[in-house]
Amino acid sequence: MDIKLTAYIEGNVLPRYATFDAAHGVDHVMGVIARSLSLARLVNVDERLAYVAAAYHDLGLVGGRENHHLISGEIVMQDSFLASYFTSEELLLIKEAVEDHRASSSHPPRSIYGKIVAEADREIIPRVIVKRTILYGKSHEPALDKEGQYERTKSHIVKKYGEHGYLKLWLPLKQNIDGLNAIRAYLKNEDSFRHLFDELWDEISERG
Repeated sequence: MDIKLTAYIEGNVLPRYATFDAAHGVDHVMGVIARSLSLARLVNVDERLAYVAAAYHDLGLVGGRENHHLISGEIVMQDSFLASYFTSEELLLIKEAVEDHRASSSHPPRSIYGKIVAEADREIIPRVIVKRTILYGKSHEPALDKEGQYERTKSHIVKKYGEHGYLKLWLPLKQNIDGLNAIRAYLKNEDSFRHLFDELWDEISERG
């Protein structure tokens, strides 16, 4: 990876994530970048495009969650450094990948880069999913008590990851298929899901 590109991203892009909620902070974007690069190498495509798309994918949260993917795309196109570094065709691929990463999107990603970032953004691991959902709920709906957060957490996960959930897997990656099956197994067992929620709730509460 070109040092000029990584220096710009690390110095001017990643720090913006520090202002977001704990579920979408710097640790999150670093994980998405790492997984995107790994996938780019796996399918043998341009790592630079996957890297930048991953780095910019959630910047649009500055304008709210509903349209954050579209706002992120606008941020890509308005970035003078990116415009000077990439060709117009490459910049369009990055913009489209950023716009297409959202799990609730009604259409498949328009390129392999969108599929890469969408898959990398998911990290379908039951503990990770439940923890991030709790963190988001505590940040955005702080008035809810523990039981309210439990109902919100489970409802969101059912809608997204359940048997009829809106999440679609765009690349046939074994770890995501296995992870989706695992979270669905938790959803089918109320006691197991509740135990996991309580464990993570206590862990988060202890850390303040």
